[in-house]
Amino acid sequence: MTDRLKELSDAGVAVWLDDLSRVRLATGTLDKLRTEKHVVGVTTNPTIFAKALSDADAYDEQLRELADRGVTVEEATRALTTYDVRWAADVMKPAYDASQGQDGRVSIEVDPRLAHETSKTVAEAKALWWLVDRENVLIKIPATLAGLPAITATLAAGISVNVTLIFSLDRYGKVIDAFLDGLEQAKANGHDLSKIASVASFFVSRVDSEIDKRLDKIGSDGAKALKGKAAVANAQLAYKLYEEKFGGERWAALKSAGAHPQRPLWASTGTKSAELKDTIYVEELIAPGTVNTMPESVIKAYDDHGDTRGDTVTGQYATAQKVFDDLAAIGIDFDDVVAVLESEGVDKFEVSWGELLEGLAKSLDAAKKSVTS
Repeated sequence: MTDRLKELSDAGVAVWLDDLSRVRLATGTLDKLRTEKHVVGVTTNPTIFAKALSDADAYDEQLRELADRGVTVEEATRALTTYDVRWAADVMKPAYDASQGQDGRVSIEVDPRLAHETSKTVAEAKALWWLVDRENVLIKIPATLAGLPAITATLAAGISVNVTLIFSLDRYGKVIDAFLDGLEQAKANGHDLSKIASVASFFVSRVDSEIDKRLDKIGSDGAKALKGKAAVANAQLAYKLYEEKFGGERWAALKSAGAHPQRPLWASTGTKSAELKDTIYVEELIAPGTVNTMPESVIKAYDDHGDTRGDTVTGQYATAQKVFDDLAAIGIDFDDVVAVLESEGVDKFEVSWGELLEGLAKSLDAAKKSVTS
């Protein structure tokens, strides 16, 4: 049988799972994905945790203990989520060791309500790093304007970072600069650069969702012909920028000091349109030194019928640029698209965080009653 996920890994794409739950941990399915499906990392977000904690009774025992201690809802949230991330980090430790610390990483996100507050984001990142207490964790910080200096300060403290919610090349360039600033400061602060990892999470499917909606409103044949093309083109041009930024003297100096590059990570890779192949955001974004974090459904789909054709990115820059030239020519304002996507991305995670807190408040209340009864 063809091992399609191994072919993908051999082509230079690190396969990460975009999901986590205590049920997945307790039943061993995460470890099975690592040993059988080449999964070498895990990403989480507030939406994933909200779903995990609402769907299962696997958290009941810890909830009763937290209720017995009389903790706040926010303290309970951190206790429950960091417990899962710590456990997942232990499961992924063999992948971490095998990759000299590049893979085997598990991400946990700062409180999304802090997306526009730099100092509080840094404080939260340090607290999460301390709470999880595993060297193979990544702290997720959004690439908002306030997030950029927070990324630098967190890296400068020797903490590994997953930069999330990147949509535009302009912002991605600033993210790479923030990364380089952070590593230079970390070196000056005496940190071992070889221990610091970072990925830059470029969101994919949401770009097509927003642009295709606008193309449908235009309705011309030219507009219809561009549907489903922007997201891949955007990511391909991001990889071009990655090659340029990590090909200069500034990076060379950090590399000589033991630093690893900030890898591009393709996020939001589940297709949201029935018109697109379910593995398109994997097949069309194969390039050396990248990460693709997928829902389990996409991992299974690729394992079943994915097509690894070698590098599908570096030879496509001219074609990708033409997609954006054509979009601009028919009136698509990509700057506005990006602004909408960033705002919606932060808002969605804030809503999920609110749902998580609300659900936990009810669970803690129920646990308190069971403790006192």
